[in-house]
Amino acid sequence: MSENNENIQYKINDELIEQVQSLVESKDDKGTLDLLSEYHPADIAEIFDDLDLDQATYVIKLLDSDKTADILMELDDDDREKILASLSAKEIAEEVEELDTDDAADIIAELPEDRQEHVIAQIEDEELAADIQELLTYDEDSAGGLMAKELVKVYETWTVAGCLRRIKGQAENVTRVHSVYVVNKQEKLIGRLSLKDLIVAKNDQKIADIYKSGVDYVNANEDVEEVAKIMAKYDLEAIPVVDDNTTLLGRITIDDIVDVIKEEADKDYQLAAGITQEVEADDSIIELTRARLPWLFLGLIGGVGAFIIMEGFQESFSKYAVLFFFTPLIAAMAGNVGVQSSAIIVQGLANNDVKGSINSRLIKEMLLATLNGIILALFLFLFVWGYTKEIDKALAISVSLVAVIIMAGLIGTFIPLFLDKRGIDPAIATGPFITTSNDILGILIYFMIAKLILGI
Repeated sequence: MSENNENIQYKINDELIEQVQSLVESKDDKGTLDLLSEYHPADIAEIFDDLDLDQATYVIKLLDSDKTADILMELDDDDREKILASLSAKEIAEEVEELDTDDAADIIAELPEDRQEHVIAQIEDEELAADIQELLTYDEDSAGGLMAKELVKVYETWTVAGCLRRIKGQAENVTRVHSVYVVNKQEKLIGRLSLKDLIVAKNDQKIADIYKSGVDYVNANEDVEEVAKIMAKYDLEAIPVVDDNTTLLGRITIDDIVDVIKEEADKDYQLAAGITQEVEADDSIIELTRARLPWLFLGLIGGVGAFIIMEGFQESFSKYAVLFFFTPLIAAMAGNVGVQSSAIIVQGLANNDVKGSINSRLIKEMLLATLNGIILALFLFLFVWGYTKEIDKALAISVSLVAVIIMAGLIGTFIPLFLDKRGIDPAIATGPFITTSNDILGILIYFMIAKLILGI
């Protein structure tokens, strides 16, 4: 490979963008094709970020469908939607014919229903059209909605020689052959073969004699998050999908699962940050406001609640003003400990690492919080005592800190476990929800303990 082409996929810069824009504006078809032919579809999709809609559409129509189909899959959803809106049903059909069925179904699913029918009607490959229509019937968050119909399957009654001949024909439509799936006459999945099994077997052997009966699979109605956990647990590159009768329907590959994991991580991150729906930085102000406002409103209510609690202890403030100055510290520690505890539990639930009963988890968290609280409280006790020269105030504030940390740790552990048991995404427990609830309860516990110890 020449030095000019080495790592060319990483050389997306302003100069290249300006060069592409100039070629497109001057309608230099050959120059545009020559320039972009060296780049990966993912890199061209990145270039599209700096092109306007007309320029991007021009490039899409100029390049071959086998490349532009991959470019469309690499685009952001909003950008892809705009480009698809500028293409005819026939042009979209030509693009999806170059994709695997799962990707083709994903693109068509983004179109309005009436346009979906028009595009499918323009697909010349009747089998592909039927497969896409089948995939569109599944929920997008199910294994059926994620699977591809392309796979290599053989029947248990075939010989190895006959199997190899037929595999050649099937493999032409499969991008990667991870496994060969074995079915019986009723199309039910009964096992799998590796390519090594076929290579070392004798030509006259029956598939029934050499296939492995132990095969992991998922039901078409299985939630995609569960599919991701299964594939991660058993280090699978692909997993077959079956119906309730174990009839082989399709397969899910690791690249699709990586997308699922990324999307789930993005969603959980936004929930933890107090954003109630999936949004992106370039979404409209109205969409961003709708996503952020509910949790901000919760924070406002929490602030009002803290004000009411502090007003109820106004007499204590007037007599022991030093308590007021340590209120932010107590509230901050409560929020921090709660978020730490909930984050660990949410992560464990996502990775399926949380085992045992809720009670055992709460006991462990209470012991951990007690140890951390005592260590921090000792430092705070020495500081307050040295600052105020009054041991009772130092004791009241430091004991309150231990109690608040234990309370925050228990709440941060219990709430995500409780939500998970109820089938609610535990990620909503992190961030503003935990912080606000622990702030209010922390301040209440702080003043109650301080009042008890100081006798006010």
